[in-house]
Amino acid sequence: MDFPTDFMMGSINNASSTEKKNNELATEDFLQIMAASIKMPSMPGESGSSGGGGETDYLAQLAQFNTLDQLTTVSETLNLNVLMTQQQQALSLLNKEVKVAGAESGFISGTVDKVKFDQGYATIQVGGKDYALNAILEVGDQT
Repeated sequence: MDFPTDFMMGSINNASSTEKKNNELATEDFLQIMAASIKMPSMPGESGSSGGGGETDYLAQLAQFNTLDQLTTVSETLNLNVLMTQQQQALSLLNKEVKVAGAESGFISGTVDKVKFDQGYATIQVGGKDYALNAILEVGDQT
């Protein structure tokens, strides 16, 4: 999953672009091709016709590519939303008492001192050591 290099926490301004690249087939382009194909079907026996519905095969492939493109866009948007939610969750842990699973020392309890971000992913710092959010076992108010 690649995120823009100028991606900032809480920012989605640069996450998706409405500009169309020259090599992309937009939905409107696809519909124009489909309408032209329907208006001018090939005649039986015409060269270039595979005899197996070449035009409909072509349209089916275009529809599949268009669907794949749309699913990719949805997937990227969902991934970005998950990343931003994870960042917000990490920030909400500041100054909270947590119990985390430490790699070599079992369980560690302490207050979340810092939240760090590396390529958009959040980690918390407890007692001077960094931990991933999935290492958190308990969260409570500072005592």
